[in-house]
Amino acid sequence: MTAVADLILHNGRIWRGKAEGYCEALAVWQGRVLATGSPDEIMALKGAATEVIDLEGRFASPGLIDNHLHLLGTGFVMGMVNATPAFAPTVEDLIKAIAERAKTTPKGQWIRARGYDQTKYPTGAHPTRDDLDLAAPDHPVLVTRACGHITIANSKALELGGITDETPDPDGGVIGRSNGRLNGLLAENAMDLVYSVVPTPTTEQLIDAIEAGGNYLLSLGITSCMDAAVGQIAGLEEMRAYEFAKLAGRLPVRVWLTLLGDPSKSIVEDCYRMGLVSGAGDDLLRVGAVKLFLDGSAGGRTAWMSEAYQGQPDNFGVQMLPDDYVYERVQDLHDKGYALACHAIGDKAIEQLITAYEKALEKTPDVDRRHRIEHCGFPKGDQNDRMKAAGILPAPQQAFIYDFGDAYVSVLGEERGLKAFPIGTWERMGMKPSTGSDSPVCLPNPFPNLYALITRKTWKGTVMDETEVLARDTALQVLTEYGAYSQKAEGVKGRLVPGQLADIAVFSGNLLEDTPEVILNDTKCVLTLLEGRVVYDAR
Repeated sequence: MTAVADLILHNGRIWRGKAEGYCEALAVWQGRVLATGSPDEIMALKGAATEVIDLEGRFASPGLIDNHLHLLGTGFVMGMVNATPAFAPTVEDLIKAIAERAKTTPKGQWIRARGYDQTKYPTGAHPTRDDLDLAAPDHPVLVTRACGHITIANSKALELGGITDETPDPDGGVIGRSNGRLNGLLAENAMDLVYSVVPTPTTEQLIDAIEAGGNYLLSLGITSCMDAAVGQIAGLEEMRAYEFAKLAGRLPVRVWLTLLGDPSKSIVEDCYRMGLVSGAGDDLLRVGAVKLFLDGSAGGRTAWMSEAYQGQPDNFGVQMLPDDYVYERVQDLHDKGYALACHAIGDKAIEQLITAYEKALEKTPDVDRRHRIEHCGFPKGDQNDRMKAAGILPAPQQAFIYDFGDAYVSVLGEERGLKAFPIGTWERMGMKPSTGSDSPVCLPNPFPNLYALITRKTWKGTVMDETEVLARDTALQVLTEYGAYSQKAEGVKGRLVPGQLADIAVFSGNLLEDTPEVILNDTKCVLTLLEGRVVYDAR
């Protein structure tokens, strides 16, 4: 007996996946794809209670999967001062925006801003403590660079963090000084000195951020994401907030949780005692992997490189953790059953991480553990071949090419900079690379991501090594099926085929046929479904 569909989508161009191609109609039953085919075939599954949606010729695809973002951070940033180049193109604009926020913020309360990129300022220089003091002398102020690896603090924030001109740089961190005086810049682990005195959000505030960030993703056609450092803001309470959000129906998107495992903030030990290892959970909320930070960002000149940065012959970036610690930590987590998804951008950090994974897999083999290298920006030599041999997955963010590509060329030179995030190479090697936004580092908007995949162009129009360009259907596969593969969920989501989850995004334009510029500038998500339920509707 054939099941009667709960929902039918018809009169559209429904892209089911790279191998499956288009169909015109699709039926959903109990949250999963029941059948795809011609209108006549699918309408035969219609019953008296079947909901029918006319796509009016629009393009639909599997719900998009962001391979690496910070959902809590995305939600919280929505309430911060917008320091992105689009809203504050100069330091003077940033000062004005912070001063405006100070007018409505009680004295002594924190003011946070996020998103500046000094490489896009006319001066090319970071804001300073003095700039922030000018904007808000009566408030502690923190302005975080787009990458999240550098924060500028004003005098009150430095004072509250106990940072003086004599404070030594912490391990894996840098405290900025100009002529021996603090200039407000804090990089990598040095940021913890001030973050430790910022009030911790309440559980309700965490849930609000999860819900706000998740609804934002749905409005972009993103139905699944990875939260890339659970525990970074409020420790283990973030896990409780996620569970409460799910139970209360306030978790809008599917989340693959990556537990922060860094030595000073790790929540892994508590999670392990509770049985929260990789795979625990369900298709809405699942424990995915453990994350360690091994270096910083290339644009902030803190990614750990084997060659120095342009114009800074003594700067090779920041090594966050010693080799022996990384090898021992990765082995322990691997043996406990965790997948790992560690941050490594520079080739030295990538080398450290590949070596750690190789050692762990040699001692405790697992042909399908799928350890990941988050970002994996600048692999060198035989590193790609070693990743392939060990089953290690690159997890880059092509949105970085669009937003930061010119900065990479500026700080690394053309030879290294243009080759950033070589996704075409990984695809040709059969490594199934995924992609994402690292929001709030970049906006979670998928269209710059897709634009970079198919053009390798930056916002300025610079082509970042055109040999790494992907074909259209492959690019969309990266945003769907490969995103699912990166979470070991390719049998559950990422394609619109019978038995898979009916997570569907409908767009105003055709992502496979419109010009790259139309995709970038004019395309919108108009309808999003999760398990066959309409969860966003802009029709």
